[in-house]
Amino acid sequence: MSNRSPSPFSATLALADAEATARLGRGLGRCLRMGDTLLLSGPIGAGKSHLARALIQSVVQASGAPVPDVPSPTYTLVQSYATGPGEILHADLYRLGDTSELAELGLDDALGRALTLIEWPDRLGTDPPDPVVHLGLQIDGDGRRARLSADAPDVVARLRPLLEESHTPDPPPPHDPPQMTHARPTDPQPDARAAAISAFLETAGWAGATRARLAGDASARRYKRLRHPTRGAAVLMDADPAIGEEVRPFVTLAHHLAERGLSPPAILAEDAGHGLLLLEDLGDDLFARLIDRTPAIEHTLYEAAVDLLATLHRQEPPPDLPAYGPDEMAPLAALAATWYAPVATAKPHDEGATLSLTEATRGLLLAHARDTTALALRDFHAENLLWLPDRAGHARVGLLDFQDAGRGHPGYDLVSLLADARRDVPLPLRAEMMERYTATTGQDPERFGAACAVLSAQRNLRILGVFARLSLRDGKTGYVDLIPRVWDNLVRDLSHPVCAPLRELVDGLLPAPRAPVLDRLRAQAGSCRTP
Repeated sequence: MSNRSPSPFSATLALADAEATARLGRGLGRCLRMGDTLLLSGPIGAGKSHLARALIQSVVQASGAPVPDVPSPTYTLVQSYATGPGEILHADLYRLGDTSELAELGLDDALGRALTLIEWPDRLGTDPPDPVVHLGLQIDGDGRRARLSADAPDVVARLRPLLEESHTPDPPPPHDPPQMTHARPTDPQPDARAAAISAFLETAGWAGATRARLAGDASARRYKRLRHPTRGAAVLMDADPAIGEEVRPFVTLAHHLAERGLSPPAILAEDAGHGLLLLEDLGDDLFARLIDRTPAIEHTLYEAAVDLLATLHRQEPPPDLPAYGPDEMAPLAALAATWYAPVATAKPHDEGATLSLTEATRGLLLAHARDTTALALRDFHAENLLWLPDRAGHARVGLLDFQDAGRGHPGYDLVSLLADARRDVPLPLRAEMMERYTATTGQDPERFGAACAVLSAQRNLRILGVFARLSLRDGKTGYVDLIPRVWDNLVRDLSHPVCAPLRELVDGLLPAPRAPVLDRLRAQAGSCRTP
């Protein structure tokens, strides 16, 4: 816990629309200086990246340099911008694996020197050096609400003229504001692992490449972008077998998908024994980020993804894939009872509840979604798909995360895409894409719709449990922010008539993720090894 004294100044500002959010960003750009740190917190969609973009562009423009495009750094984690007075660093720690990876990003060296903007600062693991400005953004109807605070006197003096234009002062806080609770550990990667990576890169001809940390996922795999003076860019996948990771399924699936004209990353070199792959760099244009920047492209991207699935599901999956049928899926749905329910209800884990949720889910899957003839990639959503417009046909959709693929129902990846845990997909677009898929594949809309409702309910129950586990066991509290969207998707799934038995059970077992529940999930982060 920090010993920093309570902030002597804070204010709440109403932001009516996106332009008001950008205007605040430009105003902050006039107030902040090199060496300042701006911590940007708030849920997905609150406008953090939009505000940061306006701030960065205004500062660069004022320095006389060309105004840059400012993409969200969700995939790259850190973006750097040069100005006359110095450097701006824009960090998005949303997909950071753990605090041990921070050293690779160069933030330690930048804090106190560059103007540093950090989204999702709860991943930072410790307090940055003064001066620090805290900005929390929350969705408020059609607009946003911003709470701005600072405690360094010189920063407060710079901020006051901006705030006094349109702020509502907050009363002095009665105690310290919430602080980051995880001490930053040293990098746990042993020397032997580093030596294996260096040897692999030397053998592959990439020994002279620079390495920059890339965003990972909920697994223990690590990714680094390599830049070589003559070979260009590539991505290193580090999947250490010593901690249970395995690259062979990724290799098998990558070859299978490429042979069918799709766009997984090409495998440039591999050392399966050490869990190392050198992959083609497909760029940074994730569907989710492109849509944030250019909303008009959303329809085109979802059409391309749905058409890819329709084609893929007409083909035989590769042999020897694990089954992902009712017997395998039902226990995963019960993770909601195992990990989420005890915290949500503030009661001990109930093994009977876990069993009941398993059996109810299995019954619905057997009745409506027992088909396991399709290749199910299993993580098919807008954060794992890249847009490659220079390619043709289905190859325009880059595929990132498929090593956990199995033989499953053809609707599974479709509901992963349309009932996304990480972004809101408009309901009319969901309906249109569902109709597009059924028309293309000849599925009966009513039967397929029932199957998708069951599959999506199973998936959202699983994710509810997994996200709770990631916070409680692994200390990754950022996933808690996604739980309300997962719950909304689950409620929508359970409204389908075929899901009535499961809805009744969920109503009795799982409380809605209201603020006290989410607060407990965060407060207990990293404290639970077992349910």
